Amino acid sequence: MKGIIGRKLGMTRIFDETGRAVSVTVIEAGPCPVVRVKAEETDGYRAAVLGYGRVRRANRPYAGQFKNAEGAPPRLLREIRLADGEDAPEGEVRVEIFSAGEFVDVRGRSKGHGFAGGIKRWGFHRGPMAHGSKYHRGPGSLSSRMSGGGGKVFKGRRLPGHYGDDRVTVQALQVIRVDADRNLILIRGAVPGVRGSIVEVRQSVKRRGKKA
Repeated sequence: MKGIIGRKLGMTRIFDETGRAVSVTVIEAGPCPVVRVKAEETDGYRAAVLGYGRVRRANRPYAGQFKNAEGAPPRLLREIRLADGEDAPEGEVRVEIFSAGEFVDVRGRSKGHGFAGGIKRWGFHRGPMAHGSKYHRGPGSLSSRMSGGGGKVFKGRRLPGHYGDDRVTVQALQVIRVDADRNLILIRGAVPGVRGSIVEVRQSVKRRGKKA
């Protein structure tokens, strides 16, 4: 399976051959050095470990893992699983592995919203705003009264709490353009994360090998 690590730069729009405006997300992807290749015999599965970025000051235990590699140790590592019969990449992975028209899955961390109430987090409706109601944005009854005094709040109940900052994957997004000179890949639509966040771009599981 093809994959690369990148950084989300933001969104813009471009015009296709027919003059139609297309909203795209710009991702600065790679180049990602292949740090290690995991084999079925030694690790139980096949995968390529890709690095991204550079660490200015790495402690000795971390730097010792890359003493035989060229350049500074990478900032982070990600595994890309290899299918049966698929050869492991060598050297480094660049954006040229993708082409316009392909479909990819983009994984990242969603934008964090901190602690949020039920209206913002789950889309609940507010209560009446009349002066005598004294109930406006509360979560309402929890329906936790049970016979025998065993009332409790069941797991999975939609309540106020931490909202966002989750690991999210958006599937089957189309690649609109690839700029190999600047290591940029333009993907149709929005991807998870804020500007500058790290994302993983992989070959789409739903539409593997297909083009528009």
